[in-house]
Amino acid sequence: MNTVLFDVNDARLRRAFLHDVLPAVVADIGDDTQPRWGGMSAQHIVEHLLWAFQGSMGTVDAVCNTPETVLNRARRFLYDNRQTPHDVRNPMLGEDPPPLRYATLQEAKTAFVDGLHGYFRYAETHPAATHIHPLFGPLGTEEWERSHFKHCYHHLLQLGMIEEKVPDPERADI
Repeated sequence: MNTVLFDVNDARLRRAFLHDVLPAVVADIGDDTQPRWGGMSAQHIVEHLLWAFQGSMGTVDAVCNTPETVLNRARRFLYDNRQTPHDVRNPMLGEDPPPLRYATLQEAKTAFVDGLHGYFRYAETHPAATHIHPLFGPLGTEEWERSHFKHCYHHLLQLGMIEEKVPDPERADI
């Protein structure tokens, strides 16, 4: 199991996590991987993460019903170095996981990696693009990166694929 540093405000760490750690850890998810909490299977989580990356490229229509009066406060979460709570709910999803889109976990993981690389290409070629996030409203490239970091970290913890490491404020060398 990988121990992974959590610091949403470190751009270098976010990028290393998304580019290197995330695809390697997703590759290790197996049919026997059981989540520590929640109602989604490992395959549901992989497909859910793919859906989020698709949303950040505008290929999934998302609606944000967060009241305008709450939106700025909600967006501050993307800059707050707190992890996503275990019981957070996406308002676009119901109580039960959606039907699986892929026949096998391996197919879902392949689609995820393809989608992840598509996101990297999209973010590089469309740096000023904004797309709707279901909780935070319109997000630009950096805010989507922050969201993906927190979201993926949360679900890899959920699957028991990583362990958290909190930065030590006294040490500048980590």
